[in-house]
Amino acid sequence: MVVLVTGANGQLGQALQSISGNYPEIDFVFCSSSDLDITKKESCEAVFIKYKPNYCLNAAAYTAVDKAESEPEKAQLINVIGARNLAEACKEYDIILIHISTDFVFDGTNKTSYKEEDTPNPTGVYGLTKLQGEKAIQETFDNYFIIRTSWVYSQFANNFMKTMLRLASERDSLSVVNDQIGTPTNAVDLAEALISIITQTYSLQPTAYNLFGIYNFSNEGQCSWYDFAKEIFEINSIKINLSAIPTTSFPTPAKRPAFSVLDKTKIKKVFQVEIKDWKESLKACKI
Repeated sequence: MVVLVTGANGQLGQALQSISGNYPEIDFVFCSSSDLDITKKESCEAVFIKYKPNYCLNAAAYTAVDKAESEPEKAQLINVIGARNLAEACKEYDIILIHISTDFVFDGTNKTSYKEEDTPNPTGVYGLTKLQGEKAIQETFDNYFIIRTSWVYSQFANNFMKTMLRLASERDSLSVVNDQIGTPTNAVDLAEALISIITQTYSLQPTAYNLFGIYNFSNEGQCSWYDFAKEIFEINSIKINLSAIPTTSFPTPAKRPAFSVLDKTKIKKVFQVEIKDWKESLKACKI
């Protein structure tokens, strides 16, 4: 089985590389943007012809939420055109596409956790382009898994956890918003869940089409960014003066969802994925 992974240098790409040795039955092909430019259809086709993958796991994305407000064309090129190019190539060469999406497709006004069938309503360019990417895939073919996730962190690349640890080494005090609620996701846990989907559906083909669609995945539980930061510092025995502030005290170019907890019932039921609590996973994440 050949699994081609785009975005090899990102958080999820590196997380997948870190555990790939545990799955000798899978031949992973990790492609950075220089190996595979998803914004160019001919690049997608050339790489697919070369490696003949059974699955394409698209971990490539424009994820700079605030920067997207001033670079909408770049965000659209990667998140929409790139997703469509991969979907079209997957359709042409009979490849299953696994595409990573985000809680930012929702506006955050829900009072209960978001289910896959809830109506998206993004409030910024990043969320809008990710939603448009989802739609581009859905309009192209049916052989896809779209996995929406949230607040991804890891020992790899740039993320909230690493930013907090860096700032704590530079400052005596920090202020973090406490009125945005979501769920942190350890990128390695997400990677394990994706591989579980791949191994289960590979053995089911050609009947796997019954399982295609949108799924949510994050760790269990919920917290604010302030709670997340507090736990990071406690686990790492860091003493710092941490203050909770409202979003209004920390204005950003892009509006964040006030509540974006994802309901994981579907992925647990369909794929029997066991999901750890976010605090447990955070303790396991060492830099």
